[in-house]
Amino acid sequence: MNTPPHDAIPPRGEPSQPPERTGSARLRPPSRRVSGRAIGVWTLRLLFGAVLTLVVLSLLAWGASSAPWAWIPERAAENAWMLPVAYSVYALAKIAIVPSWRYRVHRWEVGADVIYTRAGWISRTWQLVPVNRLQTVDHTQGWLERVFDVATLQVQTASYAGSSTIEGLDSDEARRISEELAVRAGTLRDDAT
Repeated sequence: MNTPPHDAIPPRGEPSQPPERTGSARLRPPSRRVSGRAIGVWTLRLLFGAVLTLVVLSLLAWGASSAPWAWIPERAAENAWMLPVAYSVYALAKIAIVPSWRYRVHRWEVGADVIYTRAGWISRTWQLVPVNRLQTVDHTQGWLERVFDVATLQVQTASYAGSSTIEGLDSDEARRISEELAVRAGTLRDDAT
């Protein structure tokens, strides 16, 4: 199996080892975390989605328990309130756990010739994007990201995999990296011709 250890990140104070120059990139854990402010963005996104879903489920439960619909079984109509309550417990647990867990797992690193990303907290996705294959570098910042001063960096290639996304970067750092990558990709592409 060709996967690196779970969290082989160098301890604090020790610099991460640059990738060996062997002509090909090796799969290794990226060393940088996203901004800590990304936790606030992820928490609020989950909260907004949970509130909207809870409103819809509450309306459905109210309709099922109070409307005289013959097609709804009597037992289901009497216990319809359990659906929004169960969802509330699930949503609170998800809001409390997922953002901080996601922060622990998501990593990124821009090397000399490769962009490393790792995402996913149940199923992990490791992605290496060669800088000389970049076609576009997008720096986006939605309204909620602007509130927390973070941004999303997306690099796209012509490959089947398509793109790599790094969410939750500090906005100034994302801007600097996007400009740097665009210049480096152009330079590497010009050197290859």
